[in-house]
Amino acid sequence: MRVTFAGLELVNPVIAASGTFGYGIEFEEIVSLERLGGIVTKGISLEPMAGHVPPRLVQTAGGMLNAIGLQNVGVREYIEKKLPPMKRYPRCHVIVNVFGYTQDDYLRVIELLNQAEGIAAYELNVSCPNVAAGGMAFGADCDALESLVARAKRAAARPLIVKLSPNVTSIGQMARISAGAGADAVSVANTFRAMAIDVETRQPRLSNITGGLSGPAIKPIAVRMVYEAARAVRIPILGLGGIVAPEDAVEFLLAGATAVQVGTASYADPRATERLARGLESWCRGHSVERVASLTGALEIPQPTGAR
Repeated sequence: MRVTFAGLELVNPVIAASGTFGYGIEFEEIVSLERLGGIVTKGISLEPMAGHVPPRLVQTAGGMLNAIGLQNVGVREYIEKKLPPMKRYPRCHVIVNVFGYTQDDYLRVIELLNQAEGIAAYELNVSCPNVAAGGMAFGADCDALESLVARAKRAAARPLIVKLSPNVTSIGQMARISAGAGADAVSVANTFRAMAIDVETRQPRLSNITGGLSGPAIKPIAVRMVYEAARAVRIPILGLGGIVAPEDAVEFLLAGATAVQVGTASYADPRATERLARGLESWCRGHSVERVASLTGALEIPQPTGAR
């Protein structure tokens, strides 16, 4: 079940996704953390953030909308209080999700994290608005993405994963830009921008009006995006979007992912990550797959009959 991802050896390819697993340690009495390949923390910013006011979560058909607003304790408190307890689980890699509203914000967070022990890699959240350039998300602007990734890679003392936004015309192009700028891997992909309206009150169901759509409803789109990214770059891919069953994880691996992240499923079942790790191993045994890594990119495209 071991896989190598961006230079990290994972006990299995199942990782808890950012924003759905706290800082990791909150789940230690619920999940056997050392049975996971790793966890990705909540997004960490330079200063603490309170996030948006409620309502911040809305259930949807086959998923949910969230507009938490990147609430977090800030990088200094994270290093001092949230990170140290995770050292009890050395086999569970801690990947810190990093965000900011200017490039300098990102770099300062990375520089502070470089000084801390127990971190395996950084995941760069590029879905944030670039306030210094009119508010367009870093991940939706080719030049901004290239510049941010290049600067972050130079600053990072650990592997750098870029979490791409799906709200773009070509995920393959953004993956190529990230790889060209030095990214060690990409996560495909973040939530889809969406909204919901209460027809009785005629008001948005989220205080922020729009939010990020996640859950099984987005899985087919996310699988397609992983497939396109895998054809565009040679660096490893973390696939995520609506994984709730072992077969879902297998789809992402076949499409080209080296490992997967499980997010929204943890809201319905706090033990979802561990359950899926066990389930994926059982699926491999039942299908005579000796090495789970052999599934990566093993999609078979049938040739059209009668083709010349």
